[in-house]
Amino acid sequence: MKVTVQSKSGVETFDGGDDENLLYAGLRSGLGLPYECGTGTCGTCRARVIEGDVSIAWQEAPGLAFVKRDKNEVLLCQAHARGDCTIRVPTKVEPIGEALPRPANFRGTIDRVERLTHDVVEFDVLLDRPMSFLAGQFVAMSCEDVVGARAYSMVNYDESTDRLVFVVKRKPSGRFSDWLFEHNISGTQLRLFGPLGRATFRPDEQKNFLCIAGGSGVAGMMAIAAQATRNGYLEHNTGHIFFGVRTLDDCFYTREFADYVRRSNGSLVVTIALSNEAAPQERHPDFPEIRLASGFVHEVAAREMAGNYENMVGFVAGPPPMVDGALRMLIMEARLPAQFIRYDKFG
Repeated sequence: MKVTVQSKSGVETFDGGDDENLLYAGLRSGLGLPYECGTGTCGTCRARVIEGDVSIAWQEAPGLAFVKRDKNEVLLCQAHARGDCTIRVPTKVEPIGEALPRPANFRGTIDRVERLTHDVVEFDVLLDRPMSFLAGQFVAMSCEDVVGARAYSMVNYDESTDRLVFVVKRKPSGRFSDWLFEHNISGTQLRLFGPLGRATFRPDEQKNFLCIAGGSGVAGMMAIAAQATRNGYLEHNTGHIFFGVRTLDDCFYTREFADYVRRSNGSLVVTIALSNEAAPQERHPDFPEIRLASGFVHEVAAREMAGNYENMVGFVAGPPPMVDGALRMLIMEARLPAQFIRYDKFG
């Protein structure tokens, strides 16, 4: 079926599938439709149906609170065309450039599951074919047992791989995270769409980087650290990663972070910020390569960086209040240009 898109940059068309939402079909066709989470949470992919009929896959998607249903508005990530249709998007829509891998549909199987803390789980997904992605990107993941897709960043990084690693923190009343924690998920079949996201690490920029993450938002930062410690990037640049958790017992990936610090020969500095308790000492008791500090992670980052933002690109991921605080810091204190502040809204 033919989908026509009206936008501030003109008119584009693409072919939609019966079992595919309009956002994924458009992105897969190479059209840069607007989105943030890609899963029905944020409301960024809002559009108006001008002609034709569409159905809504997830009627309880949180992002539907941002659409005007009386104006025939929909979320593209939840809208399925029932025939030829015309939609209007309130932004510019241009082709996806060569810098980003084109998203596609994948099938996957949960292959390994490991509980990292009482409320954090890591799992591997074995894909039906290799995926190429950039450090910092994510996929939209869904299964038969839970309505709606969820956005998760890849922890690992390879230019092309059929194995993706994810980390998920349990959310209060989070249906997908409850499913992960309460069931034997090993061997479960998943549907994935990706890679998605523009908050990517770009080595060709040759910039120092600052990562501020909370909870499972650390996933994309792990991928950035993995890529940055390869191929000599940190021989000419520096990296700072600030990871916020409540207490020392809530820490995870400490062994991996310590390994990245060692591989960087001192050019990568990792600090864990403890929000609910005082840091017992300046260094992690088991991994002295990692620094400890007390306070909210964005406040610790501002204090420790102390104005040292020369030639810097910033990455932010985590719970919405933490993301908001970190963005304010990067804008008001670090004074980074907008193009060098990168984040994805998952909540």
